Amino acid sequence: MTKRALTGIKPTGEPHLGNWLGAIQPALELAKEHETFYFIADYHALTSVHTAEEMRRHVRSIAAAYLAFGLDPEKSFFYRQSDIPEIFELSWILSCFTPKGFMNRAHAYKDLVAKNLAEKHDPDDGVNMGLFGYPVLMSADILMFNADVVPVGADQKQHVEFARDIAERFNKNYGETVFHLPEPRISDHVKTVVGLDGRKMSKSYDNTIPLFSDEKALLKRINQIVTNSQAPEEPKEPDQSHIFALHRLLLSGSEEKDLRAKYQAGGMGWGMAKKLFFECLNEKLKGPRTEYNRLLAEEGHIEAVLAKGKGRSRAEAGKLLAKVRELVGIQ
Repeated sequence: MTKRALTGIKPTGEPHLGNWLGAIQPALELAKEHETFYFIADYHALTSVHTAEEMRRHVRSIAAAYLAFGLDPEKSFFYRQSDIPEIFELSWILSCFTPKGFMNRAHAYKDLVAKNLAEKHDPDDGVNMGLFGYPVLMSADILMFNADVVPVGADQKQHVEFARDIAERFNKNYGETVFHLPEPRISDHVKTVVGLDGRKMSKSYDNTIPLFSDEKALLKRINQIVTNSQAPEEPKEPDQSHIFALHRLLLSGSEEKDLRAKYQAGGMGWGMAKKLFFECLNEKLKGPRTEYNRLLAEEGHIEAVLAKGKGRSRAEAGKLLAKVRELVGIQ
């Protein structure tokens, strides 16, 4: 029986390099051997996106990005989270099997509480229930389609672990294996994509490299990568370079070995290192960039693709929800 893989991405801004390498690319690779489900997590984005036009714009952008990088909507399930109401009914059911103490351990919640305490604010200052309940909705996203594999960055592994725990609680309570226990898939090559300043690449840090900027803007952004003050003639330690950390993610094993030798040999300044990274990245993005811009100009096409994905996905979701309703005694 073919295993299922599922991944989602929040429409909270312009797609960036971290989205591609950490989520889109590994997710699309799974289509070679799995039945695949890809969704745009617009309800998750509501924790931070609070204007309608911004939400619509980001949804179109994420959809265009997936399609530009090769997602085939005829072979995979591709849908907008908000188009599948079954997910939200399942989320409520699952929340009734999830202890609050368990939710207190969620990284996003813990981090915000720690920040508040450090600044001598109320522990729950700025915490809305969307943020607090986020892991349950994500568990519903995963369990709704009984995903076996969920590709995530190393920092997102906890979400899959939460889904496994909640699924086990439900299965044990009703004595049936209703939900599969999903496994996180973390690439050995791409774990956490660093940003311009060496921290995790994130819109919240403003350290991203947008995927679909024109060549001039892309080079300008790459030139902002933080480096040390070593002179060009000095040998450089590649594993201490943010440029190398990003460049290597685009290379084969032999190519990475050759680049590492260039850093260590000396004679290459940071400007040249950035230029080499730009040329490599720009070459890989030329085709997707053209397709992305074409798709955005054809808004009706994107909506048609998502509408078809909605129909296929709701039909699939309805089967599992009917079983869950029967077990919990709701008609």
